[in-house]
Amino acid sequence: MDRYCVFETVIGWAGLAWGEAGLIGAHLPERDPGIVRESFKRRFSGVLESEPSPAITAIAADIQALLRGEKPDLLDAELDIRRVPEFYAKVYAIARAIPPGETLTYGEIAVQLGDRLLAQQVGVALGKNPWPIVVPCHRVTAAGGKLGGFSARGGAMTKLKLLDIEGAKAAGQKDLFG
Repeated sequence: MDRYCVFETVIGWAGLAWGEAGLIGAHLPERDPGIVRESFKRRFSGVLESEPSPAITAIAADIQALLRGEKPDLLDAELDIRRVPEFYAKVYAIARAIPPGETLTYGEIAVQLGDRLLAQQVGVALGKNPWPIVVPCHRVTAAGGKLGGFSARGGAMTKLKLLDIEGAKAAGQKDLFG
């Protein structure tokens, strides 16, 4: 049975969803916890709100810390990677290794996958990331100092806010909000 919880962060209400094999989803902070709940119900048929296990509580605490500007890496969070295509899993593994406060470009991830021409497919995979924050797709930017897309609510502004919280510079930008 898939379950989820909603928790408060310094920038709003976030959530985690999990099943027997690990996390199945994450939701970026929203002003209203009801939006997070509705998102999980829409994304995961039959999902139930539940008290988090100690492992889920630890992941939530790390997300709260990250959004306060601390530097947890979230690498201990177990993902149910079976729910995504193999190529996406490879992209997510590389993205997870990007430390807080740093970035890679879509092209740099493509090179790590063995073919720079895969940059667009890297972007597609990150756009379908079911674990934002845990798989830090916000840390992946476009080439040439461009920010690149972000599929979460708020789009590029959300991406900029997350990078700013982490103290990162978005691909060649001196000041994210300057």
